[in-house]
Amino acid sequence: MVAHPSRRRAELALVAIACVWGATFVVVKEALRDSSTLLFLALRFSLATLALAAAFRPLPSRFDRTKPILAGGALVGIVLFFGYLLQTVGLRYTTPSKSAFITGLCVVMVPVFSAFVARRPPGASEALGVATATVGMALLTLRGASLKMEFGDVVTLGGAAAFSIHIILLGRFASKLGFQALALTQVATAAVLGLSTFWWVERPTVRWTPGLISALVVTGLLATAVAFSVQSWAQQHTTPTRTALILAMEPVFAWLTSFVVAGELLAPRAALGAVLILAGILLVELKPLARADGHKPQARYN
Repeated sequence: MVAHPSRRRAELALVAIACVWGATFVVVKEALRDSSTLLFLALRFSLATLALAAAFRPLPSRFDRTKPILAGGALVGIVLFFGYLLQTVGLRYTTPSKSAFITGLCVVMVPVFSAFVARRPPGASEALGVATATVGMALLTLRGASLKMEFGDVVTLGGAAAFSIHIILLGRFASKLGFQALALTQVATAAVLGLSTFWWVERPTVRWTPGLISALVVTGLLATAVAFSVQSWAQQHTTPTRTALILAMEPVFAWLTSFVVAGELLAPRAALGAVLILAGILLVELKPLARADGHKPQARYN
């Protein structure tokens, strides 16, 4: 069966988003040589806020409901900021490809956290997916006879948990508040948090190199403002499950970018771990054991 042209364009757009997000792991890794972490995030989200404010003028009528939008957007923005903060700090101490694969675990964490909130046990596919991804993460990150995760891996895992909570919150608020208003308020909240903390939480440093400026343009405009807008349009023409599966390609693009730019190679053990993480993500999203779960596969978020 031939896919509808609109769906084809939407899914190609999502592939492009996954490629951009995957490539930013290497870009941010390089940019952190020229900027402190919080200052980089403050600049990234401030640029994205200005871009979204300009793009969404005039603001939609739903924005008249200021209080619920500000409250929902602020909550989502706080979680989003801490997700990026932990991910960016972790990138200082781990490789871009490992950071991407660990971050990909947020797809697996979503049904686990959702099941906890709903007070129901995960289905068979979800449980198997979590177990598979956990084994993969161990192979990818644990080092030496002590079997300890490195600091950067632990921090990045915390970022993945924050991103999974962010997905759940978006599913709760997006349909009620409208994507444009919610996108703007959450990104603006992240910008405010970065601007209000970088000057006292860390010792701010910045060198305005071409690499840093390029990284801010790529992450602020492409990976944040444009990517959020394109994803909103694309999901009007394809299903949430197909969206999640396409975006699960992000770690693959991250590794390919890291290989091309930095020549990073995965050891056989780490490569097997990466494959298992992707397999766990697919098990959770595709739910091949749906009959054993006792229900039909459902979308992860709207």
